[in-house]
Amino acid sequence: MKNETVNRRTAVKAYSLGILGLSIPSIGISHPPKIEIGPGSAEIPEHFPNIAPEVISEVVGSSHFDLDKVKSLVDKRPELSRSVWEWRFGDFESAIGACSHVGRRDIAQYLMQMGARPTLFTFAMLGHYQVIKSAIEAAPGIQEVTGPHGISLLDHAYAGERMKDKMTASEIGQLEQTIDYLKNLGNAGGPTYIEVSPEEQQQYLGNYLYGASENEGFTISVNMRKLLSLGPIGGFGGGLYKIGDNRFTYNGTPSVTVSFDIQEGMVKSLTLTEPDITITAKKVS
Repeated sequence: MKNETVNRRTAVKAYSLGILGLSIPSIGISHPPKIEIGPGSAEIPEHFPNIAPEVISEVVGSSHFDLDKVKSLVDKRPELSRSVWEWRFGDFESAIGACSHVGRRDIAQYLMQMGARPTLFTFAMLGHYQVIKSAIEAAPGIQEVTGPHGISLLDHAYAGERMKDKMTASEIGQLEQTIDYLKNLGNAGGPTYIEVSPEEQQQYLGNYLYGASENEGFTISVNMRKLLSLGPIGGFGGGLYKIGDNRFTYNGTPSVTVSFDIQEGMVKSLTLTEPDITITAKKVS
């Protein structure tokens, strides 16, 4: 079996967004009191009639680890159970997708009660064997599709083991059956990437600038999944999966690649390419 960049069992046991290598959205924002608007009023919220994006990011971010926070937001507005956020470069994640890949079945069950739309990844995490088997038989190959951040269907099933101590014997049996079924398919574990050793990672680490401002650039670091990651200057970012010589794909988004220019054994710059923009950033530290 080829080496993989991601240790799949370890990756899916993440307990927070930090473990996923993602920035944690602000979850301490204070919500204003209810606003009553009449004719001539200028106090209409900035994004009205859309829900403020910081609220959406708060719901999705909290759905990774904080049931009480999620309840405080969704009890008030049940439609927030269907929140979807784009982290970067088309890495979309819903609230129920967030709790699904970290094994928080309690949050997933609450969100579904409030109107969330469960996905195949949710059912894998919950161990609904018959649902998974029927879906794959109805759409052969769907088991190869990855979820948010490029996390596989099999990894979602492994994530379901996180709350085993709060599951019934029947639920545990169904989850184990789901894991065995997906393992035996042979292709439900996601793509195989090229391994990057800790020693090799070191050469890429640092800050890269593409503009005049000190904030116009990227930071390449190693996240808690032991993956190289790309994020804004000084911040956390999405994982980089190696697909060729000094060439990576970003966090499960197939149209985004990051390549590094190496001269005389030293990394000089990186080039990020997506369908509409190509940016080259010089390594400065």
